[in-house]
Amino acid sequence: MKNRHLVLAAAVGVAVLSLAACKKDAATDAAKPATTQAAPAESADQFIARVNAEYKAMYPEMTSAQWLSSTYINDDSARVAAKANERWLTVLNGWIEQANKYEGQPMSADTKRAISLLKLMTSMPAPRDPQKLAELAGIATKLEGDYGAGTYCVGEGDKQNCRQLGDLEKVLATSRDYDKQLDAWQGWQSTAVPSRANYQRFVELVNEGARELGYTDAGQMWRSGYDMPAEEVGPETDRLWGQLKPLYEQLHCYTRAKLDKEYGKDKAEVGGGMIAAHLTGNMWQQDWSNLWDMTAPYPNAGSLDITAALEKQYQTNLSGALAKAGGSDPASRFKAQREAELATAKQMTERAQDFYVSLGMPRLPDSYWQNTQFIKPLDRNVVCHASAWDMNMGGDGKDVGPDVRTKMCITPNEENFTTIYHELGHIYYDLAYNPLPPLFQGGANDGFHEAIGDTIVLAMTPKYLNSIGLVDAQQESREATINAQMRMAMSGVSFLPFGLMIDRWRWGVFDGSIKPDQYNQKWWELKAQYQGVAPATARGEEFFDAGAKYHVPGNTPYLRYFLARVLQYQFYKGLCDASGYTGPLNECSFYGNKEAGQKFWAMLSKGASQPWQATLKELTGTEKLDAAPMLEYFSPLQEWLKQQNEGQMCGWQAAAPAPTAAPAAAPTQPSAP
Repeated sequence: MKNRHLVLAAAVGVAVLSLAACKKDAATDAAKPATTQAAPAESADQFIARVNAEYKAMYPEMTSAQWLSSTYINDDSARVAAKANERWLTVLNGWIEQANKYEGQPMSADTKRAISLLKLMTSMPAPRDPQKLAELAGIATKLEGDYGAGTYCVGEGDKQNCRQLGDLEKVLATSRDYDKQLDAWQGWQSTAVPSRANYQRFVELVNEGARELGYTDAGQMWRSGYDMPAEEVGPETDRLWGQLKPLYEQLHCYTRAKLDKEYGKDKAEVGGGMIAAHLTGNMWQQDWSNLWDMTAPYPNAGSLDITAALEKQYQTNLSGALAKAGGSDPASRFKAQREAELATAKQMTERAQDFYVSLGMPRLPDSYWQNTQFIKPLDRNVVCHASAWDMNMGGDGKDVGPDVRTKMCITPNEENFTTIYHELGHIYYDLAYNPLPPLFQGGANDGFHEAIGDTIVLAMTPKYLNSIGLVDAQQESREATINAQMRMAMSGVSFLPFGLMIDRWRWGVFDGSIKPDQYNQKWWELKAQYQGVAPATARGEEFFDAGAKYHVPGNTPYLRYFLARVLQYQFYKGLCDASGYTGPLNECSFYGNKEAGQKFWAMLSKGASQPWQATLKELTGTEKLDAAPMLEYFSPLQEWLKQQNEGQMCGWQAAAPAPTAAPAAAPTQPSAP
């Protein structure tokens, strides 16, 4: 089974908002109270009550602008989103400036926390200068739009072949042709090159905005959002990585040996034992589950091929759609294929919903099924990166109900299946805390938001998958256990160092220790240090490989995903305990357990209303982040890996190839579709 990191991308919530309204008059009116109408005698409590009301009133327009810019990528939607961002950041700056006036004044504990959250409400702090603020909003929209439209083309004229991210990812996932994989990997990296200059300017502007808010740089501002001193965040995550690194090193050693056998050591390895970046089955080397065909410990110990089961479901839907169409001409077949794709995507989503409902949570509102993007449209560019959206903070409680959505380009495979469970975790978190005041409608910390759905994924045990008809009944044996654990590790454990290195890179970019002329060099040095991967060919400063990962141009802080990996196992253990389970942790599924569901919903309902340490303690009994539950979960696999790796030289020399020369044959630059 496979967890998606993101990814996330990204739930639209209080902690990461960089959105704004698209209707000029409404947005202008909303901005006035925050900047010109504050009564001098307004108390801190009254100020926060007003901000909450104004924020909720303008929120649907803010999210609509961003939704359009992600699902209809063109100049018009980019212009709307950029102006919306500009207006939102102007309003937010006004609120923050007013909030500073209440320093030291009497206020309730909730108001004090709300003001603290208000000052950290965006990951994109904007300068007060109106021209610079507008420039920042425009750059942010362009960076994300260019990523979504990224296309790698080769050939000319009628022979030109253009591929976007999904097609290139498929090559890495399914091909075992070294040269084709390298071409696909280099091709996608090339699409980020035009964004390098814009990103450099983006960094300058958000740093200026952060300094105006009293922070040394944007990185320090990001690290200030964890209910602990900013300077403690780095050491705390290093402590957690210290707990987990031995497990990762064993997985790295085992996987490297399998790649050596498949491709030859001269191709599979780079430098001192590092894995060639384009051979992990994933564009960013963050998830190795597509290598299952060569890494499966015991191929005959039962099938866990979820993708094959989903593909069979799609073929059944296709046969039905073809029969309904009553024709075999190309147009009829194409229409039937689209119907089958949509039907399969909705069935996968319904299956994920069923898990949450089995815990006593509500069914998704009708609006979810009406407004969600399930599959990739054919008539326009979209950002296919999966994300979850709360469009209206639960509605008005009367005539307008909650409007929650997910945005994906679902295909019938295991990765997408578990991604849906992950994204619905964001949605159910939104629904649980919607009754709270708007400024408290967010995760206890950003790692919490990412961990909710991933906790559910952990409970998708082989027994659960068998119960819903996706895999055969699994023989209870040590071999079957190791197989199941390896499936989880090839996604969850392989991700851990990647979850750290992205923000280690950005923190350096923000504080100036990584200079603009070192962007690519330092990116690959960190990937070598943390992940033990390296490019097969030199990657000089003419490239911008960090920009080929959505969360960099999308400006989404990434530490949340590392924290989520740790938190999900703590949540999982707490819910297994609540359900009364007493066996090996890795075999627990609380599907259908209302006691576990009630405890989970109670945690989700707290939102950001209290420090995350208190919320964590209510579910797990401890207020400390701890990787021990994750290590407990993977203890059978870790011992097995040590046995398999006996006699090998595990580890790697963390020195990336000197990034001074361009590849012998530079990939074709991206073209607009």
